[in-house]
Amino acid sequence: MQSWTPTLRPDGAARYIQLADAIAEGVANGTLSLGDRLPPQRRLADRLGIDFTTVSRGYAEARRRGLINSHVGRGTFVARAPAEAERPELRRQSDADLTMNLPPEPQDADLLERMQEGLQTVSANLIDLLRYQSATGGQVDKDAASTWLSLRGLVPSLDRIAVTPGAHPTMLAILMSIARPGDTVLCEDVTYPGLRSIAGRLGLHLVGLPGDAEGIDPDALDTAIRQHAPKALYLNPTLQNPTTRTISLARRERIAEVITSCKLPLIEDDAYGFIPPNPPAPLASFAPDLVWHIGGLAKCIGAGLRLAYTVAPNSHASRELAHNLKLISVMPSPLMMALATRWITDGTADRIRRFIREETVARQAIAAQVLSASNYESLPHAFNIWLRLPMGLGRAEVIGRMAGTGLGIMPSDAFTVSGEPSESLRVCLGGQISRKELRDTLGLLAYITSSQF
Repeated sequence: MQSWTPTLRPDGAARYIQLADAIAEGVANGTLSLGDRLPPQRRLADRLGIDFTTVSRGYAEARRRGLINSHVGRGTFVARAPAEAERPELRRQSDADLTMNLPPEPQDADLLERMQEGLQTVSANLIDLLRYQSATGGQVDKDAASTWLSLRGLVPSLDRIAVTPGAHPTMLAILMSIARPGDTVLCEDVTYPGLRSIAGRLGLHLVGLPGDAEGIDPDALDTAIRQHAPKALYLNPTLQNPTTRTISLARRERIAEVITSCKLPLIEDDAYGFIPPNPPAPLASFAPDLVWHIGGLAKCIGAGLRLAYTVAPNSHASRELAHNLKLISVMPSPLMMALATRWITDGTADRIRRFIREETVARQAIAAQVLSASNYESLPHAFNIWLRLPMGLGRAEVIGRMAGTGLGIMPSDAFTVSGEPSESLRVCLGGQISRKELRDTLGLLAYITSSQF
């Protein structure tokens, strides 16, 4: 069927998704049969008038759904009979955003069953959960948040705890409270892209601080505070996105001394703090009156929950946070709050966290083996690696050649606060990709980035 040319829908969906859907439809209606060979990617791209990378991503998505198989040197072939074709209601599985740093997804049947049981239990109160509720969670949800935060050694009073709709809107709400357009916020010189987006939207000036493997330089922090009079410091102190560095305990104590002496608020984005088995204590432990601690659930349970457990420096700050969050999002989803609370109280959340921890270690081991000749930073419990490219090889070229493989790769441009971005890439090891697919795809990455390529 190398003459096969699909018709893409004019409905605004991503072209690569439309292509995968067209393959599924062709299998379902008999236009494509088991074993049929599909057109080469470049030839199909020319026929459809779209980019080669779009076709590559479409074929990769069809492979992920099990619709096709590809064999180097032979081509791409239909792998399913019509009766086995994917049903339209399953298309939501294809909507994963590979620009995000995704945790591995649970596959264990017993764990998945427990997760489903929690959802079924929560659904018994579905009508109640469809009503408007508190902007920062009710008593039962704050109790669950307190239990979860205690895993990081934090025991704040409930009037300082807010259940918030994810780390990103929480950061927005906090900065709306403590900064105005034109103000300065300090951060790592390579930092979380979400902070850059929020700062840009609020008209804030970011100043990046240098550091080393142990974290930002306390002396540079002290100098920057005196030079720029910032309104806040932002840190992602454990398994930092994207470098994977973790600020040491001694460095955390020194940073806390500096911000305490200068009375500088700190936004502690503890997105990955629940993953390592023995992480350093949160900065909120050393300067509780200055630190906004954000314990997001996206990385340690699941991004679809869109929840974070946030600790404000005091009850007044917590009320101001609630006011801004109501303005931004009205409330966190009651359904998701109830599910998270259920999973925490019955132990499912901790099992998910432990699975993510163990699977991440296994995936990092694969990366260490396959990319043994590459120059990258990482730690055993990080979801990604920070890959430095060899001289003469550009990040745009690598990303283009890896398009459609299912591996989430982001260039250093997204993370660099000031100066020229380095020739580096954040390579995510998590998400829907299996261990075998990860090994194969990292093998391709190793080949592309080798000096022999």
